[in-house]
Amino acid sequence: MEFVSRYVSHQPDEQGMVNYSNAEHRIWQILFERQRKLLPGRACDEFLQGLESLKLTADRIPQLPDISKRMKALTGWQVAPVPALISARAFFELLAEKRFPAATFIRSEEELDYVKEPDIFHELFGHCPMLTNPVYADFVHRYALKVLEFQEADWPLLQRLFWFTVEFGLLYTSKGLRAYGGGILSSISETVYSVESDRAMRVLFEPVAAFRMPYRIDMLQPVYFVIHEYQELYDFVTSDIAGFLKRARSLGEYPPYFPVDENNPNIHIYAC
Repeated sequence: MEFVSRYVSHQPDEQGMVNYSNAEHRIWQILFERQRKLLPGRACDEFLQGLESLKLTADRIPQLPDISKRMKALTGWQVAPVPALISARAFFELLAEKRFPAATFIRSEEELDYVKEPDIFHELFGHCPMLTNPVYADFVHRYALKVLEFQEADWPLLQRLFWFTVEFGLLYTSKGLRAYGGGILSSISETVYSVESDRAMRVLFEPVAAFRMPYRIDMLQPVYFVIHEYQELYDFVTSDIAGFLKRARSLGEYPPYFPVDENNPNIHIYAC
């Protein structure tokens, strides 16, 4: 069953600007202010520094050209406006060009706590601050280039690793466990749960294990992969990814740590 978005992105003008309504700015403000209160002691330092570097504020939804200008000066990255949903190929092709896709809509008030498709708050607040860190930004770029070298039959597994790092990655620091994944840092519930819950399973990052791990997008994650430094991600990109994929397929998938409904498009299983 294919997921269909209920949202439509705004069309930017010739200068790349979007005319958001006051109600949309208000939703951004609510999301921004409540996440800002949760981040200390839970978000990694690189993310917090990135928030400052991008000069994100609570008062209004940022314009993509402004964010692109600041990101490009730091790591060469920019933000690209996209429809609500794009294909995996379009997604990785943009990342390979150092252009992070951002849908120019914001979730409704009814879906304030959780929205299935990535909105502009998730993309700009959750992801862009980390793309101001050179090592992390280089990992995302190089990984996208690598993905495009593989046949699309391999992409479901490659997307899993993206999910468990860029979206839901955790970092061990001298101060304790911290989040760096955008799916965590843009979520009011996941920000606390991922770092503090006794129910969550946290395992050291290992590519074959990540390739073998099923996930679903519509729940708090039962499993998180943890790194000690971003260099681990960069080193993975320069390693034998094809060999890791072969090993993952030979071992097969882990049993899912969640209820399974094969017709649910939010569930990512049977990829190995």
